[in-house]
Amino acid sequence: MTTRDDEPTRPPGAPTHRLSRALRGALADTRPLQTPAYRRLWTAGIVTVVGAQLTVVAVPTQIYQLTGSSAYVGLTGLFGLVPLVVFGLWGGAIADAVDRRLLLLCTGSGIAAVSLVLWVTAAAGVGNIWLILALFALQSAFLAVNQPTRSAVIPRLLPADQLPAANALNMTVMQAGAVAGPLLAGVFIPVVGLATLYLVDALALLVTLWANWRLPPVPPVALEGRRQRAGLREVFAGFRYAALYKVLLVSFLVDVVAMGFGLPRVVFPEMSQTVFGDPPGGGVALGLLFAAIPIGMVVAGLFSGWLHRVRRQGVAVTVAVCVWGAGVALFGLTHSLWLAVLCLAVAGAGDLVSSVYRSSMLQSVATDEMRGRMQGVFIVVVAGGPRLADLWHGPAAAVYGPGAAATAGGLAVIVVTLVVVARYAQFWRYRV
Repeated sequence: MTTRDDEPTRPPGAPTHRLSRALRGALADTRPLQTPAYRRLWTAGIVTVVGAQLTVVAVPTQIYQLTGSSAYVGLTGLFGLVPLVVFGLWGGAIADAVDRRLLLLCTGSGIAAVSLVLWVTAAAGVGNIWLILALFALQSAFLAVNQPTRSAVIPRLLPADQLPAANALNMTVMQAGAVAGPLLAGVFIPVVGLATLYLVDALALLVTLWANWRLPPVPPVALEGRRQRAGLREVFAGFRYAALYKVLLVSFLVDVVAMGFGLPRVVFPEMSQTVFGDPPGGGVALGLLFAAIPIGMVVAGLFSGWLHRVRRQGVAVTVAVCVWGAGVALFGLTHSLWLAVLCLAVAGAGDLVSSVYRSSMLQSVATDEMRGRMQGVFIVVVAGGPRLADLWHGPAAAVYGPGAAATAGGLAVIVVTLVVVARYAQFWRYRV
C-alpha cells in the first residue's frame, strides 16, 4: 500500500514495536533462567542472600551490645578475613577434587548449623564474645568453600554464551540483598529481637539446600585416569596456572587495583558529617553513601541485556574499571549529597560490568579441573582488595582530608589500570 503513489505506508504501531524491542534488549538477559537447575539456584539465592545479610548485621551488633566497644567489633574483620583467605584457596582445590553438588550440600548445611548455634547463644543470653567470634570464623570458613564451588558449578549448567548473563543476574541479586538485608535488619531488631535474625538466616538457607539437592551430580573431570587431590601442592598449582594465563592474571590484578585504591567506604562516616551535614553518630547521608554503590550495581544489573553482545571483554573490563575510578574521584570533589550518591552509583554500575566480565573470563578461560581453584583465588582477591583500601584511606583522610583521599584513590585506579593493561596487551585484545 502506498500514499501519493510512491510513499510506503508504515504499519500501525511500528515505532512502538521497535521501542519495546529495544527496551527488552536493554533489560537483563534472562535466558539462563530457562535452565531449571540454574533457575532454582538463582531463585533460592534471592531468599538466602537477604538472610545472609541479616547475619552480617547481627554479628557486629551483638558484639557491640555485649562490649560497648568498636574495637571488639573490628575483630570481626580479622576473624572473617583469615578463614576466608585460607579456606577460599583450599576450598577451590577441594571443589576441583570432589563432586561439587555434594560439597555445596555439606558447606551449606554447615553455614545453616552455625546460624542455628548463633541463634541459640543469642536467645539464651550467652555473653561470651570469643565464642561468638569463633562461630563467626567457622561460618566464614564454610562460606569460603561454598562460594567458589557454587561459581564453578555454573559453567557446567549453562552454555558459554550465557555466562555473562548468569553472572549479571547473580550479582544483581547479591547487591539487592546488600541493600534490602540491612534495611530489614534495622526494622526487625526492635520488633522481634536480634536473635531472630540468626534463625531467619538458617531457615532461608533451607531453600538453597533444596536447590543444591536438585542439582545433577557435578563430579570432577578425570585427568588421564588420575584422581584429583586437594592438598597444598594443588593450591600452589592454582597460582601457577593464574600466572601462566595472562588474561586471568590481569583480571585479578585490575580487581585488586580497583578495590585496593578506589573503595572509599572508610571516609563515608567523616564525609557524612563534615561535608554533608549529618549529626554526630550518622544519619541519612551516611546510609545513602553506603547504599549508593550497591544501588548503582542493581540498576546496572537490571539493564544488563546488552552485556552478552560484547565480544571484546578485555576492553570492556578496562573501560568499566576506569568508570569506577572516575566515579570515585568525582565523589571526592563534590559537596552535594545527591551528586555524591550519583557519582558512587555510576561507580557501582562500572563495578558490576567489570565483575560480570571478569567472572565470565574466569569461567571460560579456566579449564574445569582448575575452575574451583581459580574461583578460590577470585574470592580471596575480592575480599582482600577492600581491606587494602581501608588500610590507606583512613590515614590519608586524616592527613589530606576525606575528599582528597577518595579523589586520589579514584585517579590512581585509572592510571594504574591503564599501566597494567598496557603491560599485558593480550588482555586488551581478549575476545570471547
